[in-house]
This record gives sequence, structure tokens and C-alpha cells, in this order.
Amino acid sequence: MKVFVAGSTGTIGVPLVRALVAGGHRVYGLTRRPSNGPLLTSLGAEAVVADAMDRDALLAAVDGLTADAVIHQLTALKRPPARHRDMAQTDALRTRGTAHLLEAARMIGAHRFVTQSMIFGYGYGDWGDRLLSERDRFGPPGRGRFEQHVAAMRSAEQQTFTTDGVQGVALRYGLFYGPAGAIEGLIERLRRRRLPIPRDGGGTMSWTYVDDAAAATVAALERGRAGQAYNVVDDEPVRWREFLDVLAQAIGAPPPRTMPGWLFGLAPYAAAMMTSTLRVSNAKAKADLGWEPRVPTYREGIARIADTITTRSP
Repeated sequence: MKVFVAGSTGTIGVPLVRALVAGGHRVYGLTRRPSNGPLLTSLGAEAVVADAMDRDALLAAVDGLTADAVIHQLTALKRPPARHRDMAQTDALRTRGTAHLLEAARMIGAHRFVTQSMIFGYGYGDWGDRLLSERDRFGPPGRGRFEQHVAAMRSAEQQTFTTDGVQGVALRYGLFYGPAGAIEGLIERLRRRRLPIPRDGGGTMSWTYVDDAAAATVAALERGRAGQAYNVVDDEPVRWREFLDVLAQAIGAPPPRTMPGWLFGLAPYAAAMMTSTLRVSNAKAKADLGWEPRVPTYREGIARIADTITTRSP
């Protein structure tokens, strides 16, 4: 297939483009920066330079192209978000950016549209021991300013599923981690002891190794059912304390500091991420897509990260 990838040089974009090319697909990679052209060329893709938030510029950039599918992987998260305002650009990409990309998809004749969503769309908060699946309500009204983030994920999925002439699929990823940019910010904060955790150890989260996320995206492109959402997470949710303790030990960093919960109010979005409990099932993705995470738990994933860091060391 000819595949147009928006967010082609991001955390998941690079391994995704690599996987698509390896699978025999022809890839057009959307990027805002002409300087990313050589990277996309090295991955085997053709660069298309435009800002997805600029509708007219995007449509002008794709004029004359043809593609079978569009994959939406756009975010604006250069570092882990701490405050609500840190999510504003990503929220806009999920609302207006999705609308622009769907218009571009129709223009270039794409019949498939795969969009990035997140497990936080089930709702920020503590779901306890409940294992969430795609049968659970997605995009319930959020509390206070969290509604704007939930609403953005809700909008991205609804637009994807209801646009005429497009077979839409949504992927609800867990928190990304992996080599290179996928976790560098987290590692740097951990090494400087600038990544505190709540004294009670924080919530329990479902994670996704970026290479597994890329493989699931290719599988959804090729085999996902139109109008369906799939959770893309590993096999074992883990508490924040355990994840960060294992990561710190693997990279030779000190264990994270702990803080009383009320201090996290200074960074409300980060607090919600670290105190929410989201145990999420990947059974549907396994059954429908024929996908299995090659990194089934955080233990294997962190071991891979440590190996990568050791290999890069002089």
C-alpha cells in the first residue's frame, strides 16, 4: 500500500515508518521541518513538508499525491506533560488536526485511516482491579480541566469512525517507552532525582514498548476492522514505584524520591498520570490483528533499554 504517515519523525513515527517500509509499503512521511527530510529518506520514506494544523498548507502539500491509507500519529509532547497547558497543542492536533488529515485523506483517495488514541480516554482516575476493555465506555465526561483532554481523544475517534468513505480504526496505546527519544526525558529526570513519585507508590499503569506499538499499527492498517478501536498495551500493568525502581537500578540511577500527594497539585496533569490506575486488556488486538507484544512486560523492556544505553556508552 501507499501510506501517508503524519507524525513520521516522532517517538512512534520512526519505528513505524521503518516497519512499514520493511513490510513492503511505500511511505510518505509528513513533517513540519524540511530538516527532517534526510531522516525520512534514510528510513526509506518520501518527505512531505507541511503543518497539519494549517489546513490550506496541508492540502496544497498533498495535492497530486495518491495513497491508500493515512496514519495519524501527531502529538506535540517533547517531554512528559506536567500541567494542563502542556497538553493544549496535542489536544488541538486530536481535534482540528484530525479533521484536516481526514480531509487530506479524501483528497488523496485514501480508504483507510488509522488514528492514535490513548488509554487515558477511558478516564483519568483509579479504576482499581478492573481490567478495562474496548467494551468499556470511552471518552466519559472528564472532571474539570481533564474534560478538554478526554474530549480531544473522544473527538479524534468519533471523527475517524464517522467520516464518509473512510474505513477508520483507532489505537488506544498505553504509555510509550523504549530506546532513544521514547524515554530519554524520563531517564534524565530519574538520574537527577527530579522524578518524584507519591509516597504510596502511585497508581498502576499499562505501558507499550514503542516497537510493539509500531507493529500493532501495521497490523491494524492491514487487518483492523473498520469502525473498531483496539487497546495496544503489554501483558502486565505495573505500579509506578516498581517501574521506576527497576528502571533506576537498570541504568545505575538513584531510586526516585517520594513526595506527599498534596505537593503533586503543583503539576496536576503529572499527578493524574502517576495516581491513575488503568489496567487495560490487549485481548482484542491479539485476536483481531494477530499481534503479540514482543516485549510482553516492563522487565524485558527495561532490560532492552539498559542494553541500548550500555551499547551507546563510550
